[in-house]
Amino acid sequence: MKICLYLEFYHFMGGFLYKNIGTGLLTSYRNQKELLENLRIDYTEKWDNSCDILQINTPWLRSLWIIYKARRKGKKIIIWSHVTAEDFREVFRFGKLLSPLVKRYLKYAYGLANIIFSPSEYTKSLLVAYGLPAEKIFVQSNGVNLKNYFKDQAKRETTRRQYSLSKTVVGTVGLVVPRKGVDTFLLLAKKFNDHDFVWFGKIYSKLMAQSLPRVLPPNVQFTGFVEDGCAAFNALDIFVFPSHEENQGMVLLEAAAVGLPILVRDIPVYQGWLVHEENCLKAKTDEEFVFLLERLIRDESLRNHLQKNALKLAQKESLEAIAARTLTVYQNLIK
Repeated sequence: MKICLYLEFYHFMGGFLYKNIGTGLLTSYRNQKELLENLRIDYTEKWDNSCDILQINTPWLRSLWIIYKARRKGKKIIIWSHVTAEDFREVFRFGKLLSPLVKRYLKYAYGLANIIFSPSEYTKSLLVAYGLPAEKIFVQSNGVNLKNYFKDQAKRETTRRQYSLSKTVVGTVGLVVPRKGVDTFLLLAKKFNDHDFVWFGKIYSKLMAQSLPRVLPPNVQFTGFVEDGCAAFNALDIFVFPSHEENQGMVLLEAAAVGLPILVRDIPVYQGWLVHEENCLKAKTDEEFVFLLERLIRDESLRNHLQKNALKLAQKESLEAIAARTLTVYQNLIK
């Protein structure tokens, strides 16, 4: 068996378009490579006719051309549904305008696959609502690489010194776009002004996405892109993720792997794997975010309880744990 893993423009100009972004898409792609190496499956990142399976990560125009070539050769096609119209809508300024066109395009592109990998049951439900057949859609976690994300005291101390962080540090990791809940994060920082708040992640120009307020609370830092994601998580005491829309939310698995207590917005994508009061806390409103964050700050036993169960979740969703069922999908596809 040989698989072609393909991410459009990933190798263009030495990967220029993907440098200093730090998205879940990139992490998923790297996890896929690690998974195939663990399974000892031969793979390439450029299409050739020796491949049995073409696995596409973003089905944009060049990817479609490669899909057509592979189909003519009788090869099997897997497409990851990393993108939906629902999450595209709230990323860039032009998202709401283009989301109806994106939805139609994605329905067509995903429909070319023999199998669609969906990061969650929620995303699968969206694709079925588009009109895609449920039997083609396999829920497949992006997983978390426990060799890259783990508790590390040295990284914690170095990163906290670098950003002058002290006391209880509340933070998050991800792109700085409105969909991720920037407004809620800033509200929490104002309410808890005796604690440090830090957001690790790329900040887009105001031409691409709504810019941050000119005046930020004095206890808040937006660092921009950071190379070492593990160090970023280790710098935190509490992980807050107020995103309004996700297809899985890989940073939650990474925060769990580092052993952080997690506070998230209560949205459908987390149903079935993030459980309130067990491995996270869930808030529906800004008022609930304030109440639950105060609980986390004050209650050490609650933090310890959530940390322990979050780590169990990360182990359940590790690349090693999902390897066997992924291999079964590949084997059944080429039979």
